[in-house]
Amino acid sequence: MEAYRGSKIVLAYSGGLDTSVICRWLQDAYDAEVVTFTADIGQGEEVEPAREKAQALGVREIHIEDLTATFVADYVFPMFRANAIYEGEYLLGTSIARPLIAKRLVEIAAATGAAAISHGATGKGNDQVRFELGVYALAPDLGVIAPWREWDLTSREALLDYCARRQIPVDFQRGAESPYSMDANLLHISYEGGPLEDPATPPDESIWRWTVAPEEAPDQPAFVELAYERGDVTAVDGERVTPDEALRRLNVLGGAHGVGRSDIVENRYVGMKSRGCYETPGGAILLKGHRAMESITLDREVMHLKDELMPRYAKLIYNGYWWSPERQALQALIDASQVPVNGTVRLKLYKGAVSVVGRASATDSLYDSDVVTFEDDRGAYDQRDAEGFIRLNALRLRLGAKRGRRLG
Repeated sequence: MEAYRGSKIVLAYSGGLDTSVICRWLQDAYDAEVVTFTADIGQGEEVEPAREKAQALGVREIHIEDLTATFVADYVFPMFRANAIYEGEYLLGTSIARPLIAKRLVEIAAATGAAAISHGATGKGNDQVRFELGVYALAPDLGVIAPWREWDLTSREALLDYCARRQIPVDFQRGAESPYSMDANLLHISYEGGPLEDPATPPDESIWRWTVAPEEAPDQPAFVELAYERGDVTAVDGERVTPDEALRRLNVLGGAHGVGRSDIVENRYVGMKSRGCYETPGGAILLKGHRAMESITLDREVMHLKDELMPRYAKLIYNGYWWSPERQALQALIDASQVPVNGTVRLKLYKGAVSVVGRASATDSLYDSDVVTFEDDRGAYDQRDAEGFIRLNALRLRLGAKRGRRLG
């Protein structure tokens, strides 16, 4: 603590109860000048009110930035080129936002001469790891202060009492408090805590904000066409879009048809299992579409190599290693693989499901109907060649069988 006493500290600041308490606590405990940073990454809530709240806490340097376009173009889309999904279900909506926030914290610290950054992640979660690994990778000598690992304010009541004693302006009257901890950005909303801490308890229908229940979705399907260039969506239904525009449109479309809900028990990096519910409508559509586009444009072994590497890549993002050399090396390979991933995919959305109904690439398709056809081969494929292929691949099996080696 003494190393940063009297220093500038950059705080990742939302304007909510936790980070408002942290702001005052840093001023008190560290005699610090706090610089606040608030990021708009498409969470759907106005971030400008954080300015007035920070000013009321005596903060002089306030940074509020709309990073939505950067978030989708430079973080979400590169991740979807890998078809990344953690433990078979989680589309990494919270995980992928943290490296961008960490990067801006580091940059603001450098610009303002701050000695440390601070965040509001708890000592039980993944976010503390993600923020701090990012900071140390980008600025190895910058300090990190995690109040939840230092102070004795261990409940909401304790935080509110601290606000009353230290004259911290917070919204005490908000009606019924949500029992859930929520995190939102343009890719997803997550819900944890409260009743969800019992993995046997189904989520109440009222928690969902972006998606209708599949049972309540329209009785008629919707169709959407995605155009791809080098693995990224560049047009939706024939209209050119930026990455963030594409994701916004797919969120609305997918949400209206009940697409993108998940109820997961996942393995946190810190060692515990955690239950969470997620809404990722646009992400679910992007994943399905991208795999379909790759299915006709990628070489078989390149596709299989990507599939083998994907769980490692997803785990790196989940655990906070976006800025690691191994993630960057994997990204270079993944991006190189996307050069031929060009064309269009047509998808059907119906009652919570996304299905592929067509895919085409005028320039890069490896699908050859002359080879695949069950009709006249037209000289493209000699079926007699399959006999030698099979016998060569069966050689080790036949030799093993002759020596009595059997499985089971």
